[in-house]
Amino acid sequence: MDIFEGAMGDKLRKAVLAVVALLALFLGVQSMAGIAGLRYIGAGLQATNTIYISGHGEVLAVPDIATFTFSVVSEKSTVAEAQADATKRVNTIANYLDGAGIDKKDIQTSSYSIYPQYEYSQIVCIAYPCPPGKQVLKGYEVRQTTTIKVRDTAKAGELLAGVGDKGATEVSGLTFTFDDPDAAQAQARDKAIADAKQKAQELAKELGVRLVRVVSFNENNYGGPIYYAKGEALGMGGTDAMPVAAPEISTGQNKVTSDVSITYEIR
Repeated sequence: MDIFEGAMGDKLRKAVLAVVALLALFLGVQSMAGIAGLRYIGAGLQATNTIYISGHGEVLAVPDIATFTFSVVSEKSTVAEAQADATKRVNTIANYLDGAGIDKKDIQTSSYSIYPQYEYSQIVCIAYPCPPGKQVLKGYEVRQTTTIKVRDTAKAGELLAGVGDKGATEVSGLTFTFDDPDAAQAQARDKAIADAKQKAQELAKELGVRLVRVVSFNENNYGGPIYYAKGEALGMGGTDAMPVAAPEISTGQNKVTSDVSITYEIR
């Protein structure tokens, strides 16, 4: 009996020790996980004390690129005749632009279209009811539009007059812009951010708090003014038109602006 009780006692002690060991292991693992998680405390939490500041920046810069479009329109009785006439005039203008120093990469065909042209014919009515009129095909219109990029803006006026003299039917859409618009935009953004920072620092001082970090940032930017030259004022009309003097084109300055919104955490 004593032997039996002794054996049962040993088994019970071993079972208790095993349970204690498992419990200690579980608590140790939990403690290590808790310690490892301490470095994440406070991370990713949304800031509760913030101030919202807006800033504005703008720069004035002289554009270094001018762009405009010209169209050659030909109306003939057949498609082939209209295409041949339009192609001849477009090639004449292309040769002129090449001679004026315009690189081929800065000449782009924007659109090319062929449309039938109709006229409405009304039959003379001599008895009621009058017969309906009908559309009569009178020919075809070929229209080719080309966009030109002028890297020497001083030549813009000369080229506008030149393409008209060489056979362009319409010239329009003169626009001044920047070859690298991001550079001017970055300058405007820097000014806007500096403006917002200054406002935030002044406000924090008045409130008796300090700026901790940027919580959010947003930017709205706008381009500068666009200038247009009207084709009617440039004497357009094809090769039969008298050569015209180059119009006086003022490049002026483009204003590039940036408006930013910054939210700061404060303490």
